[in-house]
Amino acid sequence: MSAADPSRQGLDHDGAAPLVSRTRALLESRPKARRVLLVAAVVVVVLGVLGWLHFSVRESTDDAQVDGHIIPIAARVGGTALEVDFTDNQEVVSGAVLVQIDPSDYRVALQRAQAELADATALMAAAETGVPIATTTTQSQISSAAASVGRALAGQAAAEARLASAQARLREATANDTRAQRDLERMKGLVAKDEVSQQQYDLAVAAAAASRAAVDSAQALVAEALQGRENALGALAQARAEQATATTGPQQVAVTRSRAESARARFELAKAVVEQARLNLEYTTVKAPATGVASKKAVEPGQVVQPGQPLLAVVPLEEVWITANFKETQLKRMRPGQAATIRVDAYGRTYSGHVDSIAAATGARFSLLPPENATGNYVKVVQRVPVKIVLDRGQDDEHRLRPGMSVVPTVITR
Repeated sequence: MSAADPSRQGLDHDGAAPLVSRTRALLESRPKARRVLLVAAVVVVVLGVLGWLHFSVRESTDDAQVDGHIIPIAARVGGTALEVDFTDNQEVVSGAVLVQIDPSDYRVALQRAQAELADATALMAAAETGVPIATTTTQSQISSAAASVGRALAGQAAAEARLASAQARLREATANDTRAQRDLERMKGLVAKDEVSQQQYDLAVAAAAASRAAVDSAQALVAEALQGRENALGALAQARAEQATATTGPQQVAVTRSRAESARARFELAKAVVEQARLNLEYTTVKAPATGVASKKAVEPGQVVQPGQPLLAVVPLEEVWITANFKETQLKRMRPGQAATIRVDAYGRTYSGHVDSIAAATGARFSLLPPENATGNYVKVVQRVPVKIVLDRGQDDEHRLRPGMSVVPTVITR
C-alpha cells in the first residue's frame, strides 16, 4: 500500500490521537508520575552532558606497550669463557662481573707490548739526545772550518809574500853574480898583462864565487817558497773542502731531528699498542653496564666466544615508559605535560603519568619499508603517531612493569 493512501493516513491519525489523549489523561490524573518522568528526563540529560564532558577531553588507545632500555652485551674479545656468574632473569648491579674470559693470551700480549714500549722509549731518548749534540757539533764544525779557511788564506798570502821576496833576492843575486863574473873576466886580462896585482885578482875570484853561491842560495829559497805556496794552496783547498762539508751540517741536524721524530712516533705507536693490549685484557672481564635484570643468556662455561658474539642482555627496570600509538585524529588537543592514566592488562591496575613527547613522524615512516603513495592506487589510511608517556614518580617502585607489556593509556587533553 502506498504512503499516499488516504484511508491509511486516516487510520494513523485516528490511532495516534487516542494514545496521546490517554497519556495526557494519565499524567494529569497522576501528578507524581509526571514528576518522576520529569526528574528522569533531567537526570538523563545531566548524565549525557557529564558523559560528553568526561569523554570529550580523553583520548585512549589499546595500541600501546611498556617500553624501556634493553642493553645487549657482546664479547669484545675472543676466548674461552671460564666463568659465567649469573643466571637467566637474575637481578644484577652495575659493575658486577658477569662473564670471565680466559685472559692468558691477552696478559702475554700486554707484557710483550710493554717490552716493546721500553725499547722504543730508550731509542727515543737516544735519538732526542743526539739532536742537541748534532746541533752543537755542526755549529762547531762550521766555525772551525771558517777559521781554517781564514788561516789557509793567511798562509797562502804569507807564502806568496815569501815567494815574491825570494824571487827578488834571486834577481838581486843574479845581477850581482853577473857583475862579479864580468869583473873576473876583466881581471883575467889585466892580471895577464901585469896591470893589476895578484891580490886584486884573487879578490875578484872570491867575489865571483860568493856571488855564485848567493845565486844558488837565492834559487834554493825560491824553490822553498814555491813549495810553501803549493802547501798553502793545498791547505786552502782542504780547508775549503772541510768548510763545504761543514755547510751540510744543518741537513745532518735535520736528518738527526727526523730520526728523533721517527723514534718518538714509534714510541707513541708502542704506547698505543700497550693501551690496546691493556684494554683487551680488561675486556676479558665482562661487567654489567647498569643495574637491571640479566636476560637472554647465551653463554656457558667452557664455551669459546668470538668478538662481537652476543652473550646476554641487561634490562634496567628503573626507567620504563609507555609508547602509545594514537591515531592522528586524536592528536588535535594533545600536548606534552598533559596527565594520563595507564591501565596494565597483566595486573588490572591503573598507573598515573603524563605525556612526555610526541614523535616527529608516524610509525609508518619509521618502519623498515616506509609506504610509497605515489603509485597511483593511493588509499587513505588513518596513520598512528607514537606518543611517549612517562610514569609519575613512585608509581612502579616494585619494578613490576616489563618492556613489551600491553597497556591502555588515556590522556586527559583539557
